[in-house]
Amino acid sequence: MTKATSINGTAKEYAERDNRVNEAIAMKVPDRVPFQLWVGYFAARYCGIPCSAAYYEPEKWRAANYKTITELEPDVYWAQTAGFSGKAMEILGPRQMRWPGFGVSPDHSHQMIELEPMKAEDYDAFLSDPSDFIVRSFLPRVLESAAPMAKLPPFRSLLFSMGMAPYLARFTLPDMVEMLEKFRKAAELQAEWQTRDVNFSEEMAGLGFPDYTTPLMMAGAPFDMISDFLRGMRGSMLDMYRLPDKLLDACDMLCKQNLTMIKSLPAPEEGSVKRVFLALHRGSDGFMNLPQFEKFYWPTLKEVLLALIDAGWTPCPFFEGTWDQRLEYLLELPKGKVLCHFAKTDPEKAKAILGGHLCFMIDVPGFLLQTGTVSEVEDYCRNLIKVCGKDGGFIMTATALDEARPENVKAMIDTTRRYGRYA
Repeated sequence: MTKATSINGTAKEYAERDNRVNEAIAMKVPDRVPFQLWVGYFAARYCGIPCSAAYYEPEKWRAANYKTITELEPDVYWAQTAGFSGKAMEILGPRQMRWPGFGVSPDHSHQMIELEPMKAEDYDAFLSDPSDFIVRSFLPRVLESAAPMAKLPPFRSLLFSMGMAPYLARFTLPDMVEMLEKFRKAAELQAEWQTRDVNFSEEMAGLGFPDYTTPLMMAGAPFDMISDFLRGMRGSMLDMYRLPDKLLDACDMLCKQNLTMIKSLPAPEEGSVKRVFLALHRGSDGFMNLPQFEKFYWPTLKEVLLALIDAGWTPCPFFEGTWDQRLEYLLELPKGKVLCHFAKTDPEKAKAILGGHLCFMIDVPGFLLQTGTVSEVEDYCRNLIKVCGKDGGFIMTATALDEARPENVKAMIDTTRRYGRYA
């Protein structure tokens, strides 16, 4: 933690905020219900700048996040900083994403494009040599600039004494030279971008504001890694019926890779942010039935969560969609060791099942923050605190803030501070 440098926050306030969040997660009763601010593109709306600044104007974007956090004063925040240079991304040509200022209006959030970079017939290649598949098949399908990589000889040929010869010859061809030049230029632009957008979390810590998640650890649900990035939703759903064994083998392989990565990284230092964000998409009630959840999704996700806990981290899975039918499974996780973030799960059901065992957050609906009145937001938040806040284990939050009215976000925060006190 850096030394406090502003009247907006001090080292003492940092400790108070972080302790308030950590006590809630540990199923203790803090002084009041904590509030987590999911800044995202709301910083643009709050400060009157375009969302495209997040990709093209690093100083302006950093200043907007700074202003939003220091003025709203959350207990913990998540901000979209130190990301990617829009100019670098334009050179690389990602096919799976469009962002503000490139394919999307400068004033709207980014959009993900559903692709199927790995076909059903590619499972054997992926399972037998995942690195070779990623370099020679996956990257050329998701990056326009990486198309020449599809013509590289298999990596296994490098084992032979003359195995380097085909590679050297390939790298002299015009398309490969052009690709390498694009990679170099993109790398330079990204490096320049990062020099103008570094140490944001350290600066905020010095002002008394803890970050929600650490940048030192990443993890995910193996099924989602396949569904989100390789097979797409359609492909992964069909695989549960047509190729269940190969899908399970891929989940197991990615799970083992996750576990190896978790074990290989240093344990979190005392006093550092130990929370690890995990975005979960395809395991919700609307994507698969319970037998499928038990077979394809939960076993490997549970292994990843337990491995994080064993390594000293606090998993913070974001259960997108509705998880009403899956709440009982979460009781298999250790008490007070996980922060469950729900998007649309029934608050009363979540409290009835998880109360006293796991801390959770449930989003204040985005439509309410965008179109509701201040009094409607206050009423909703008071009721949410009444239902979920008893005896601790609850944190107020909202993720759909891109189009939220600033006065409604302030009302959400003020209501939490006013009515969420346990004294």
